[in-house]
Amino acid sequence: MSPKGHLREHSSLLLWIMRLTDVAVSLLFCGLGYAIVFAGPHSPPSVLLYQIAVLFSVPLQILLFQSFSVYQPWRGEDYLQEFVAVLMAWTVIFAILAFLTVITKTSENFSRAWLVTWFLGGGMGILTTRFLLRNLLKRLRARGYNLRHIILFAEGDTGWRVYETLCHAPETGLNIRAYFSSSLPSGLPDVVHRGSIEEGIDYTRTSNADQIWIAMSLKDEAEIEHIVRQLRDTTADIRLVPDLFGYRLINHSISNIANMSVINLSITPMDGVNRWVKAFEDKIFAALILLLISPLFAAIAIAVKLSSPGPVFYRQERLSWNGRKFQMLKFRSMPVDSEANSGPKWATPNESRATRVGAFLRRTSLDELPQFLNVLQGDMSIVGPRPERPVFVEQFKDEIPSYMQKHLVKAGITGWAQINGWRGDTDLHQRIEHDLYYIENWSLWLDLKIIVMTLFKGFIHKNAY
Repeated sequence: MSPKGHLREHSSLLLWIMRLTDVAVSLLFCGLGYAIVFAGPHSPPSVLLYQIAVLFSVPLQILLFQSFSVYQPWRGEDYLQEFVAVLMAWTVIFAILAFLTVITKTSENFSRAWLVTWFLGGGMGILTTRFLLRNLLKRLRARGYNLRHIILFAEGDTGWRVYETLCHAPETGLNIRAYFSSSLPSGLPDVVHRGSIEEGIDYTRTSNADQIWIAMSLKDEAEIEHIVRQLRDTTADIRLVPDLFGYRLINHSISNIANMSVINLSITPMDGVNRWVKAFEDKIFAALILLLISPLFAAIAIAVKLSSPGPVFYRQERLSWNGRKFQMLKFRSMPVDSEANSGPKWATPNESRATRVGAFLRRTSLDELPQFLNVLQGDMSIVGPRPERPVFVEQFKDEIPSYMQKHLVKAGITGWAQINGWRGDTDLHQRIEHDLYYIENWSLWLDLKIIVMTLFKGFIHKNAY
């Protein structure tokens, strides 16, 4: 099928359609909320104030959505990034409106039911229309419309990997029109123009491609510099795809620091706003959960105290974010000094050191409940990789690839590995793979998913002992 570019020239039009659609959806739910709240004999105390609020919200919405980069091309990027940007901008809009009603002393003149209907309905409506538009564009691009045509300069396996990746993702609408390399791979279809690097440089001067991609190893610095210098007159976007396929990258990106472009290979996702979102989530959920389980908490504390002499809580040194040590709390499940002779060791399926009460607490994971106090203290998170004892960290960091990268976030009570069965004495490689997946794909929604799944499959498990 030959590529079609019928929508390519209208990308700016699509962004304006999105702007108008967002405003229309906002006004629709604004009007709908007004009709519901003031139906029948009810009437607002001041219609003029409502009209002023609505008129002020329209330019504010366009300005803030633009400021939060909502109207950027999202081609090939994850839905979540766009949806988070929309929700943050939408929330800030209503925070500003609420603030203005307070300082102008008009808050009592606005119906809270109307504002809530507008806020919740408008937010969900905007996300829904964007989801539908995204899917429509993906279908069109997969059929050859709305394409971005690419000239690819490549060396080694890097270019072929880029080519195969884009071929298996037609919904991105990124079409490789030409492939230039000093050693052309076999398997290129006839529709792709090909040749040497120098032939590619001549080809770019007569081609109307949208983008030029350079997919090479960082050791090919001289050749990359030569290509970029020869392409200095082109108006096409130029992108570098360095050969990083062999690295285990965590939240990789590019930052501009002191006017230098810095490639972030492995960084924590808990930076900037994310750090505050995560902290807010932890404090709220931990406080709420502790309040709800307080009767159970007290009952377990009494049972532990009566089961054997010693304290209610067992404190054990563990490692969390950035390798920082802290004292993790558990309900004591074994007699005092049970490791005095054996030293630190993993719990086993036929664990004989636990008391009768302690064995039950371990099987049901109820011994972990005091860790919500660790969350309130800021040592742990509700969701994250499970923390390990320093003696085992020293052992595993040289045995398990990328083991230390689990410490890019705070340790958690539950996590992606645990709800997928990788807990207790199980395959450490699989557990770390799941922990790194969580760090790479962290979001508030993933945390909420893990918390909900923990309620159904995280407490009682065959590997809990």
